[in-house]
Amino acid sequence: MVPLMQQVCNEIKKYIKGKDEVIEKVLCAMLAGGHILLEDIPGVGKTTLAVSVSEAMSLTYKRVQFTPDVMPSDITGFSMFNPQTRQFEYHTGAAMCNLLLADEINRTSPKTQSALLEVMEEGKVTVDGNTYYIPKPFFVIATQNPFGSTGTQRLPESQLDRFMIRLTVGYPSHDSSIDILKSDIPANKITSVLNNEQFLAMQETVANLHVDEAVYDFIVNIAEASRDNEFISLGVSPRGTKSLLRMSKAYAFMNGKDYVGMDDVIANIPAVLSHRIVLNSKAKAKDVDVEGVLRSIWNEVRVAKITH
Repeated sequence: MVPLMQQVCNEIKKYIKGKDEVIEKVLCAMLAGGHILLEDIPGVGKTTLAVSVSEAMSLTYKRVQFTPDVMPSDITGFSMFNPQTRQFEYHTGAAMCNLLLADEINRTSPKTQSALLEVMEEGKVTVDGNTYYIPKPFFVIATQNPFGSTGTQRLPESQLDRFMIRLTVGYPSHDSSIDILKSDIPANKITSVLNNEQFLAMQETVANLHVDEAVYDFIVNIAEASRDNEFISLGVSPRGTKSLLRMSKAYAFMNGKDYVGMDDVIANIPAVLSHRIVLNSKAKAKDVDVEGVLRSIWNEVRVAKITH
């Protein structure tokens, strides 16, 4: 792993035990300029992960606990009349930061969800006709609980597509659970090892990483196969292919490579594409899951490339 990013990982591991792969995927998504959706039960460290990342990378951090009464203006900001100056003044919303944790995004209204997703896409907010740019870099880590759907507003596929990756943290292993208990109150505070200028320079390096024509072809073939699969009703969009390419570049960079190989693409297919696929009734009847379908697709595409 790149030494500076290894230091970031080591700092995060002071709080997050036994989840090295999740940490690496989150950092890759950030290097690729993408946003992260963590779908998991409460109490497995989603919020702690976001806080740890912000501290290790010197990012300004804000957290919003989404509830039905959270308004779009809480995210974008609002104008308030100042009687002394007799002018409207802009008051910033939660989005004016480097890292925004959108906790339980599915518990707020679709209107507020849309306001956040617009910020994610545009990197700016417009309030009363005035445009305000979000600081760079900017990332959203959103969480949602797959259980307990009462009072929730499910994110539609068009909005899920805005997230570069979807991850599940999952329960820790037995040994990791013991480590968590022993380090319940961490003795060492996380040290900041990376600043914004260094990180933006890394992002530029990632964006310019060499990609062979065969890799472009591989990614497009996977997307096309997903659109013509007997178990899939909604396949991978062009945005999905771009996200897979960017994530593969970041993954290759994190592992010290100056080019993207097919193994880098395959390693990121589940995290990047699983939430962009919609299975049909035939898949449900045969108890087929998304990851199984994706695995069969990339194996078929890879075999086809080798034989030709």
